[in-house]
Amino acid sequence: MSIGSTIEWTDATWNPTTGCTKISSGCANCYAERMARRLHAMGSPNYANGFQLTWHEHALDIPLAWRAPRNVFVNSMSDLFHEDLPFDFVRSVFGTMGQAHWHRFQVLTKRAEVMAEYAPHLEWTQNIWAGVTVEAQAYSHRVDALRSVPAAVRFLSLEPLLGPIEGLNLDGIDWVIVGGESGPGARPMREEWVLRLRDECLMADVPFFFKQWGGVRKKKAGRRLDGQLWSQLPQLCPVAG
Repeated sequence: MSIGSTIEWTDATWNPTTGCTKISSGCANCYAERMARRLHAMGSPNYANGFQLTWHEHALDIPLAWRAPRNVFVNSMSDLFHEDLPFDFVRSVFGTMGQAHWHRFQVLTKRAEVMAEYAPHLEWTQNIWAGVTVEAQAYSHRVDALRSVPAAVRFLSLEPLLGPIEGLNLDGIDWVIVGGESGPGARPMREEWVLRLRDECLMADVPFFFKQWGGVRKKKAGRRLDGQLWSQLPQLCPVAG
């Protein structure tokens, strides 16, 4: 339910829930679905239901056992704000994150409106970051929903970036991640889309992180943009030791 991560912008993943359902164009080639089906075929008990939404009470306390502070991507294999996930379980996840005050938890969702609806009823301690995925212009409304969430750090994951995003409003946003789709059937990302977003971040003084070009052979494509690596991070809120 947890593992050290190869995702460039985090240190570890923690999956108190697994499985999801598709809600937008970025979900078409979902890497988590491919991985869940593989783990199901291998007999992994946590993926007995394949990619069907499942919540795992036994996984709630896992971060409490990690003594060294780390950045933790919450639900890399699911969505904490899935509409079918009981609110009481979401609140339990937040309870663990508040308890594990020495970590920073990066909560990323495509269900921005659900997160905004739940936000006033959850305790957003300083170590909990809130992010939304915006893969195309049609989903830029998620950024407005994110702005209402009282998180210490609000971030955007523009991945997989499937088209140009014009006039991105970065007010109240602390970090932007951009990346192309990878794996079978990966859809292409154009350099001009990425450069425009990078320039908008520079003008707004918002840290910019370019994760990858993606493609079927993402390692070969690399993650250099305009001849350099862009690995900027938000101003990190202190966490208690």
